[in-house]
Parts: sequence; structure tokens; C-alpha cells
Amino acid sequence: MQALAMPASRYIFGTLPWYSVTMVSAIVVAILLAVREEKRRGLPKDTVIDLALWLIPSGIVGARLYYVAFTWDLFRSRPLAILEIWKGGLAIYGAIIGGIIAAFVFSRRRKLSLRTLADMIVPGLALAQCIGRWGNYFNMEAYGLPITDPAWQFFPAGVLIPEGGENVWHMATFFYESVWDLGVFAALQFLRKRCRRPGDLTCWYVVLYGAGRLIVEGLRMDSLMAADGSARISQLVSVAGCLAVFVLLCVYGLRRASKAAWLAGLGVALASSLLTWLLPAPPEAFYGYRLAFALKAGLTLGGFSALAVFRPSRRLMALLPALVALGLEIACVLTWHGYTASAGIATALCALFSLCAITACAGVYPFAVLPAAPVKEAPLT
Repeated sequence: MQALAMPASRYIFGTLPWYSVTMVSAIVVAILLAVREEKRRGLPKDTVIDLALWLIPSGIVGARLYYVAFTWDLFRSRPLAILEIWKGGLAIYGAIIGGIIAAFVFSRRRKLSLRTLADMIVPGLALAQCIGRWGNYFNMEAYGLPITDPAWQFFPAGVLIPEGGENVWHMATFFYESVWDLGVFAALQFLRKRCRRPGDLTCWYVVLYGAGRLIVEGLRMDSLMAADGSARISQLVSVAGCLAVFVLLCVYGLRRASKAAWLAGLGVALASSLLTWLLPAPPEAFYGYRLAFALKAGLTLGGFSALAVFRPSRRLMALLPALVALGLEIACVLTWHGYTASAGIATALCALFSLCAITACAGVYPFAVLPAAPVKEAPLT
């Protein structure tokens, strides 16, 4: 397996890079899966092909601009190097942002539902990400922290990266994320026929992919950082995506709630957010951890307390998983505060946050899919 720890060459033959081959293969697989979804969802023929002509260039441009924006020092003296995308430097979140913009314009022009188009795309997108990560392997990028324990110095647990004239073992974070993306694809395949409301499958993609990316990104050594170097951009985007989906699901669920339920939920949310904000933050937690944790605690407890008011028969099913995850996270924060900072602690905290995000969304989802209460018409006078 050690022979696989470092690619024999970056090129498949001649000057054709493996990175380009894996990216093109990922795009083709995503299109083929989307074509199957196009038929199942009853969309007009060739919708996927027409949409791909918008998404592919927009996604590539978005992925490159996103990367360049946070690594401008590398391109300041050589702006033409921005065009050398075959050498790596494509950020998936940038591709998603570019794709969303293109899909929005396309949906308006074709008078199609943006949420339906997104649901059609995301299963293939997850599998494409799984395949595309292997381009990082051939480019020897997206690797993690050094591995000093000889017991873990093997592929695919680690990869060899040239440093200072010798090869050093590093965590194969590209492989970790590839495996997670494969799991996300499997989950979306399971959910795609069970999500009856347009946009729900996309919400699950955002939560599941963001939860995994939050963990893996904390192990990488080549993350895109904010200007002051203290924030891993992908972790911030992942946390924001998980929180946004949870808020959206709560809004769907609380449409049936009474005014008293809203007020109860708001009160619990504010109280729990304040309490968690005052908790000591571990020294090596991901940037914005205290704020993200406070928001998650407030939204989770507040949303579930309100939902439980109008649907008590399902109270424990919805409330218990999130409470367990939050309890574990609070215990870890209090236990680890003051201890020596380590990547293991930071990773565990990110994993607990991800667990909280997934369980919170899973708990509130049954309420979110309930039909809205019928509007009562005023009697004629």
C-alpha cells in the first residue's frame, strides 16, 4: 500500500493531467445521474443538458474566483496564472455558489422551479465530489496534518508529501472527504423518493455535506483562510449552511404553532444562547465556535420547545437526539477547557457540532413536512 501513498505521475500520459481527467469524469457522472432524475421528475427533455451548459462554466469560474479571492498573494505578481486551473486551485463552495447563480437565471428563463432543479442535481453533485477529490491525490494537495505514529503511516490513512527533500506522511484528508461524499450520495439516494416537497433533498445535501466538511477541513494544512489567518473559510460556510437549513425547517414546522408556542420557543432560544455564549471556549476550537454553538443551542432548544407545544405526542422523538448531542458538546467544552490545545480536541468539537446539526434537522424534519394549517375564511356579513 505504501507504493500508492504517492502518485507515480501527475499526468495520465503526455501533458494530460490526472486532475483534469478526474474532474471531467466527475462532471459526466453528475450529468448522467441528473438525466435519470429529469425523467423521474417529469421535467422537459434535455433540461439537464441545457442546464449543464450554464452550470459547468459558471461552476468552474466560481470555483476559481473563490480560490483566488482567498489566496490572492499567490497570483498578485502573476495574474495570468489564474487561468491555469489544471494545476489545481478549484474550491467546491465557489463552484456551488457559481452554480446557484446560473441555475437561478436558467430557472427564470425556462420558468422552472429552482428547488426542483436543485433536487435533481444534488445526488450527482455528491458523487461527483467523491470522484473529484481524487484529483487532489494526483496533485498532492488537500492533505492533512503530519502522521508521526508509524502504525498509521500507510495509504489510505496517510499520503506521502515531499517536504524539504524528503517524503513526509500526512493525513489523506482528500480520501476522508471522498468517503464521506460517497456516504452523502447514498443517503440522498435513499431520501430522494421520500422527500416530497421541492427543495428538501437540497437541504439534506447542505446539512450532510457541510457536517462532514466541517470535520475534515479542521485536519487540513492547506485550508483557505480569512485575511487575519484565524478563520477556515470552508468551516464557516459549513456551519452557516447547517444553521440556515435548521432555521428553514423550523420556520416550516412552526407555521402550525400558536403564538404561545412561538413566544415559548423564542424565550428558551434566547436563554440557551446566552448560557452557551458564556461558556468557556476551547483554545483550538474552529473559528467562531462560541457564536456557532450558541446559535445552534438556541435554535435547537427554542425550535423544539415550540414544536413540542403543538405536537406533544412526538416530543421525545424530536427533542431527545438534539439534547443528547448538545449535552455531549457542553460536557466536552467544560471538560477540555484549560487543557493543552490539540487537533484531536478541535476535531472532536467539530464532530459534535456536526452530530448536533444532523440530529437537530432530523428531529425537526417530521414537523416541517406536515401540511400547513388551512386558512380559515372569515364569515360573510
